[in-house]
Amino acid sequence: MSAAPAVAERYVALLRGINVGGNNIIKMADLKACFEKQRFTNVTTYIQSGNVVFQAAEKDRDRLTSSIEAALTKTFDYRASVVVLSRKQLRSIVERAPAGFGSAPDLCRYDVIFLKSPLTAEAAMKTISPKPGVDEAHGGAGALYFSRLIARASQSRLSKIVSSPEYKNMTIRNWNTTTKLLALLARAPTD
Repeated sequence: MSAAPAVAERYVALLRGINVGGNNIIKMADLKACFEKQRFTNVTTYIQSGNVVFQAAEKDRDRLTSSIEAALTKTFDYRASVVVLSRKQLRSIVERAPAGFGSAPDLCRYDVIFLKSPLTAEAAMKTISPKPGVDEAHGGAGALYFSRLIARASQSRLSKIVSSPEYKNMTIRNWNTTTKLLALLARAPTD
């Protein structure tokens, strides 16, 4: 009697540093093809910043991340860095956002800073010094929640995070993209 096939898990891969400032330009059709070549199923890309929703039988996220980074590096000739989250992990990040986070889009910009292991929220929070009256930052499991007043955005210290050494283990998505990715993960697969 043969073993039943493993049930595929739904994931999102958040790629760092593609299609930004004219660097590491990757067409979404080519990105999708790269994931399908790895035998992932139900592959969907979302906007040009490198968000890929897919299914994989692999349950070990570290092994999955390493495999994706190796394939991207080989295919597109750049040093790939990816944060991979399961549907459950992304749902937890969204559900555990600070009270009111994302609720005043006319007043504030809201970003989720996703952390790549080994960086922890506790360590990442030490690199952040929010500008009083402009920025707010909160740590969570695998992510930081960062908001800034639109009217004073030029005074925000978000750019200091981007220039920190820890940034190599972070990738940022705005709140709308984050919640849209969760909705894409929640959809029933077509296969």
